[in-house]
Amino acid sequence: MAKRGVWQLQKLIVSYCDWGGSSRGIRSFMESQLPVFKEKNPQLEVVTELIRGQHPHLKGLYNNKNQRVICVKNMDYEDILQHASRLRNSLGRKVVKLKTRHLTNHPSVQVFLPCS
Repeated sequence: MAKRGVWQLQKLIVSYCDWGGSSRGIRSFMESQLPVFKEKNPQLEVVTELIRGQHPHLKGLYNNKNQRVICVKNMDYEDILQHASRLRNSLGRKVVKLKTRHLTNHPSVQVFLPCS
């Protein structure tokens, strides 16, 4: 996703095994969908990495020095394309759970009066 006109995802690393059965989907993704994904996203550096004997994963490296790793074990190429698009569209921030629904420095002056 672009934040102030700058795409936040710098690098996408596609890790796969050349003989493992769990990497079958990512190998078909690399043959059919990855060249199209690279053409549509020229701002993104896409790197493939051969890791033998391990399950495949996608790793996104962001401008704010954070990284996200998604395991794509036994997924087909459509699901892998969807996960790659989600990595591209995210900002790379850590997920923070808010304690309340609304945070403000100036709370409301309205007072709840019960009806009698």
